[in-house]
Amino acid sequence: MTTLHAVVDGPPDAVTPTMLIHGVGSDLTRWDPVVAPLAANGTVVRYDLRGHGASMKPPGPYDIADFVADHMRLMSELGIERANVVGFSLGGLIAQAVALRHPDVVEKLVILSAVAGRTEEQRAAALERLRAVEDGGPALVADGGARWYTDDFRARHPEVVRAHLERFVRNDPAAYTAAFRVLATTDLIDELHRITAPTLVMTGSLDVGSPPAMAEAMHDRIPGSRLMIVEGVKHAILEEAPDVVATTIRDFLHPQGDSPVPPSRPATTSGD
Repeated sequence: MTTLHAVVDGPPDAVTPTMLIHGVGSDLTRWDPVVAPLAANGTVVRYDLRGHGASMKPPGPYDIADFVADHMRLMSELGIERANVVGFSLGGLIAQAVALRHPDVVEKLVILSAVAGRTEEQRAAALERLRAVEDGGPALVADGGARWYTDDFRARHPEVVRAHLERFVRNDPAAYTAAFRVLATTDLIDELHRITAPTLVMTGSLDVGSPPAMAEAMHDRIPGSRLMIVEGVKHAILEEAPDVVATTIRDFLHPQGDSPVPPSRPATTSGD
């Protein structure tokens, strides 16, 4: 059994709780830029994945099923029967798997800057990054944050980038490698048509690892899903466009009057 470190924000009320799942090499603090507006509408649970932050770091290998089982166990421990699930990057992949394996526990689903439908070239690039991680741990793929942040954001907010990189390179190398292997080798694109929860797919227009084409592929396969591409943003969408992300997710999860959200392809939106 893996013990997960979790934080609960917002008022405990009758509104369906929302669970936030962060990405590889990060922790629950990655949600800091957006958690307050989301928690204003009800309970928000965020937790450190196995191998990350203050959660237990069992030896690998890890599998996507391990992350799903951890999520389900935490729901049980917190007495949550059904929740909105919002996943970023690896968390978005885990969120897909939760919605597929346990559709009865997912009210609504948000897939944020995640992967699915990699091309042969993209699969090769992911495996190349995995080999770099296996050889030298997280430090070898940090690349000064250029992969995650736009040049403009790095110039204007060097302290944010620096803090992220410092947290990133402190990851336990073995646990990070085990988690990154799941990200690099798992692809659920052929199963996404079975997702039944109302779904929102988002990514940044400049995201290299989770590009718009992947978001389009997810949107095309998930029945009735919504798609938003946030212009001018790379992978660090939570830091570079927090207002857009928080507002879009909040309005999707809690539409005014609690009316159903129709499937649509909204226009791209400027971030930051």
